[in-house]
Amino acid sequence: MKLDGSYGEGGGQILRTAVALSAVTGKSIEIDHIRKARPKPGLAAQHMKAVESVASICNAGVDGCRLQSTSICFKPGKIKGGVYDIDIGTAGSISLFLQCLMPAALHAPQTIRIKITGGTDVQWSPPIDYLRYVTLGALLRMGYDCELRLIRRGYYPRGGGCVEAVINPSSLEKTGFDTNHCSLVEGISHSSGLPAHVAERQAASAEKLLRDAGYTARISLETNNYASAGSGITLWCGAAGGSALGKPGLRAEKVGESAAEAILSELKSGAGVDIYLADQLIPYMALAGGGSFTTRMITPHTKTNIWITEQFLDVKFRIEETGTGLFRVRV
Repeated sequence: MKLDGSYGEGGGQILRTAVALSAVTGKSIEIDHIRKARPKPGLAAQHMKAVESVASICNAGVDGCRLQSTSICFKPGKIKGGVYDIDIGTAGSISLFLQCLMPAALHAPQTIRIKITGGTDVQWSPPIDYLRYVTLGALLRMGYDCELRLIRRGYYPRGGGCVEAVINPSSLEKTGFDTNHCSLVEGISHSSGLPAHVAERQAASAEKLLRDAGYTARISLETNNYASAGSGITLWCGAAGGSALGKPGLRAEKVGESAAEAILSELKSGAGVDIYLADQLIPYMALAGGGSFTTRMITPHTKTNIWITEQFLDVKFRIEETGTGLFRVRV
């Protein structure tokens, strides 16, 4: 199967989903124009590691998997369990790495235990707490049997974070995410190598905004002195999340407010899932043979994931306007 890696939003999403579904279906793929629209086209280190790792769990043959390569061939074999140790390098996103691995890993006949070193809280990717509590929370409802354990955090640019994933053979069930009945917003405000008041101020400002909007908030504090310095906050409430990262010159209060504003925009919409979970659920819904969700917006990432998933599996997604400002996606 030949695929155009510049389709839709043209980022790493096509590569991650295509490699995962290639492993699941046994269909060989050729992907050209990988990340063509990005400032640095082709494979970055985190993309290489994701492809190599999926290849290792399914005995795949791979050509073209090198830095800045804009085309690869992936020929999968049979998925197997095992124990793996992966270092993405620097602050490459562990969350995006797992997005590529997880749809394939649930089809292994034995448990897959994998330790990943890289970035846990970095720009342009879901924070690890979002993956643990929003993404995995939804997948657990579908029958996915996985445990994610945070060992240490890694921020940009140093990275060095570590996460252990234990993924057991699973059978997914059709699930509806049309409503999100949640009134308690939970969260983690974290920092490393910074004064403790940074995490405290992030949490306090987020809690105030949430209380003012009528929500009860319970945000825990996490302060450490890892080799990697940084801060951030992730909030979740059912299948909705919001997060923000600290950076030099940005007040901690603003970080907390940004995360609270992000989750409030999702909760106030009445959608079943937030706009980021929407695109992540697409391949799992197809593998489950059906399901639905409502969301406030159909993003380019969601459209791209629908397109690539339909190339591999005999499914057809339908997008409907509900009349309440939301979109319902069904398969």
